[in-house]
Amino acid sequence: MVNVAMISAWHVHAKGYAREINDNENARVCAVWDEDEKRGKEWAEELGCAFIKSFDDVVNNPEIDAVAIVSPTDMHAKLLLKAAKAGKHIFTEKVLTLKNKDAEAVAKAVKEKKIHFTISFPHKCSNALNYVKQLADEGKFGRITYARLRNCHSGSVDNWLPPHFYDVKQCGGGAMMDLGAHPMYLLNWFLGKPLNIQSVFTSITDKPVEDNAVSLIEFENGAIGVSETGFVSRCDRYTFDISGTDGAARVTNDTVEYSSAADTERKWITADVPDYHIPSPIDYWIDSIVNDTDNVLFGIDEAVELTKMMTAAYKSSTGGVRADV
Repeated sequence: MVNVAMISAWHVHAKGYAREINDNENARVCAVWDEDEKRGKEWAEELGCAFIKSFDDVVNNPEIDAVAIVSPTDMHAKLLLKAAKAGKHIFTEKVLTLKNKDAEAVAKAVKEKKIHFTISFPHKCSNALNYVKQLADEGKFGRITYARLRNCHSGSVDNWLPPHFYDVKQCGGGAMMDLGAHPMYLLNWFLGKPLNIQSVFTSITDKPVEDNAVSLIEFENGAIGVSETGFVSRCDRYTFDISGTDGAARVTNDTVEYSSAADTERKWITADVPDYHIPSPIDYWIDSIVNDTDNVLFGIDEAVELTKMMTAAYKSSTGGVRADV
């Protein structure tokens, strides 16, 4: 049984992660720590577990095997580094840290202590995206030249996001830092190593952070990626387009259409998408701890790459020029 301490109820997905852990037969939430003591005590009571006032007491407790860190993003660097150096297995929300040097320090500690680390990249579990990745890896599209992913919701116009998601200090940014992380890590997954980024961020609802954002990314292999996101779109679809020298594909929500010179005679078809049976990041993490397996989908190197992409995206948005990753 993996004993997990929940670290903060700050993130909107924190309670969902706790439910997933308790639903997994190989794990349980055994404790809560929160930077807001009142909130933490209430959550611990709700979960029927202990509240631990000091984070040092969490990481120094030999009965706690792992931590799920879903605190304010600006606290990640300190909390992740302490947990990693203490040898605790780590699950965390995106992004890893707000600074590249902090991300690299966390990665160093994770690797030195050989702990099982997972970052929440849930869109990598999508059957539709995994099918397109399989087609791309099989060469159905030839050399990949372009990809664009649009991921938006109406959080700002319908006012359902918590107010602290607009706190630039705690979050490090707005729509791109939060929802835009998904297009960023997926473009990295499909297109490889990013070289530089140019961004345009605006605030439609006059929040202190951007709620409407686009980043244009150049990749080492010559491909161009576009990350689009925002909190101000009510009726938008999740869309992913990828193009290459021999074909192309489009994902619209869960539907995949593609065309390939190799096997569709350049006609567009709607694919019969298989079920890849990819567990959620939480279940994947717990399984990696129980079975001592490597994390190939949500690992520390991918987490560091996301931080580097985000720091470049925000540097570009304020400087108005391309920023190196």
